[in-house]
Amino acid sequence: MFPTGVVAMCGMDDAAPVGMAVNSFSSVSLDPPLVSVCVARQSSTWPRLDRLPRIGLSVLGSDQERLSRQLSSRHGDRFQGVEFEATRDGALFVRGAALWLDCAISDRLAGGDHEIILFEVKDTTLFPHIQPLVFHQSQYLALSNAS
Repeated sequence: MFPTGVVAMCGMDDAAPVGMAVNSFSSVSLDPPLVSVCVARQSSTWPRLDRLPRIGLSVLGSDQERLSRQLSSRHGDRFQGVEFEATRDGALFVRGAALWLDCAISDRLAGGDHEIILFEVKDTTLFPHIQPLVFHQSQYLALSNAS
């Protein structure tokens, strides 16, 4: 369809990292700052994140395709070998990402077989030297300048 960024949506649940990769991330509003993601209703990870006071959204960097696949896996330890930082409020951020968004759930909307989660952005950290990972037509891509 169209290119999207890839976001790691993560938090700390009982002192253990929990998270998943999403590519349905979208900016919604500047005032107040709101973003959204869509989560499959059958997700086993979302219920663990849903109960946290804060969730970290990390826009993955162009060299983090492997991490995206790892966070999408249904088997094994999704955080094996992953470098991350966590806040006191439980938001978890992946190192090497292009952008960190510290978020709180603002609203939930029905979206067919998905739930649309609206987040209020509480804080941001931009890493301008890191290009984002892009997902398009079932492929991971990196951005390049138009000629």
